[in-house]
Amino acid sequence: MVRTPLTPEERERGERLGRLLREARGDRSMTEIAARAGVSAETLRKIETGRAPTPAFFTVAALAGALGLSMDELAGQCVLAPV
Repeated sequence: MVRTPLTPEERERGERLGRLLREARGDRSMTEIAARAGVSAETLRKIETGRAPTPAFFTVAALAGALGLSMDELAGQCVLAPV
């Protein structure tokens, strides 16, 4: 199966998600938050750096829970404003 390339908007949304998660993590370690969410530190690193711009819903939900973020708030902040 060939994956359709991501649009620039999808890439930007992934980068925005990564920035939001990184900001919410604050001074807590990547390892601590990843373990709390039940994902690998490498997965969290890829999301935070935008190398994984379309993470699975349950991964995002687990990270949001570990960081004390609401999914509604997180989704709202990832929506791109129309140009």
